[in-house]
Amino acid sequence: MIPPVDATRPAPTDSSARPAARAIDVVRDYGSGTSRVRALDGLSIELRPRRFTAIMGASGSGKSTLLHCLAGLDQPTSGRIMLGATELGRLDDAALTRVRRDRIGFVFQDGNLLPHLSAGENIDLGASLAGRRPDRGWRSELVDRLGISDRLRHLPAELSGGQRQRVAVARALLGRPDLIVADEPTGALDSTSGRALLELLRSCVDEFGQTVVMVTHDAAAAAITDEVILLTDGRVAGILTDPTHDSVLERVGALSAATA
Repeated sequence: MIPPVDATRPAPTDSSARPAARAIDVVRDYGSGTSRVRALDGLSIELRPRRFTAIMGASGSGKSTLLHCLAGLDQPTSGRIMLGATELGRLDDAALTRVRRDRIGFVFQDGNLLPHLSAGENIDLGASLAGRRPDRGWRSELVDRLGISDRLRHLPAELSGGQRQRVAVARALLGRPDLIVADEPTGALDSTSGRALLELLRSCVDEFGQTVVMVTHDAAAAAITDEVILLTDGRVAGILTDPTHDSVLERVGALSAATA
C-alpha cells in the first residue's frame, strides 16, 4: 500500500498552458535506397502535462521509435520533437545529454540498473553525474513510498524484478523530470509485480504531478492510463480516451482486422 502523499511538499509547477512533449510531422527512416524502412511517417502527437499516456500498436508500428524520439534517444529524419518549449533537434550533444539527464526520467523493461552499483547508488546516479546532491527529503520520501528503504545497500542482482523496477522508478523521479518514459516496463515482471509497478506509474501522475508515456502491448496496462495512442505503419491510427480493458481490446482488435 502506498502511503498518502505529504501535502506539505510543494506540488510540481503546473505547466498545462503548453504540452509536456510533442512530435510534429515526424519522419524516421532507417537505411537508404531500396533497403530503407520508414518507422515513423509524418506523425504528430501531443502529450498533455500531468497525464498518463499509453502507446500501442503491432510490432513494427513505430511505437518504440516514437518513444525513443520523444526521449531524445533517437533523432527524427525530419520533423520536430518538443519537450515543453525546447526543440530537441536544435540541441548539440552536450545540451541534449543534459536534457536527458535533468528533464527526462527513464523506466525500461529490465530496469537498466548498473550492476556494480547498489540500489541507492543507482537512484542517485543522475545527480552524481551532474555533480549535484539529491534532495534528501524527497529521496527519503520516494524510497519509503516505494517500499525499498531497506534494500538501498543491495546490488541489483540481489533484488527481485519488482524491486529493481521500483529502484528504476525512484531514479526516474528523483530529479522531478518534465517527462517520464516507460518502454514495456512490465514485460519482464510477473502479474503481481507488474500491477504494482503500473499503480506506481499511475501515482506518479495523480500524486506527484508527473507526465508519463508508456509503450505497452498489454490491454490491462493500457487500461490504467488516461489515453491510448494507437499506431499503424508509423502513423496515428486513433486515440482512445478514458480507456478500459474492454475498450482497448475492441479498438486494438478492430485495428488489427483493418490492417490484416
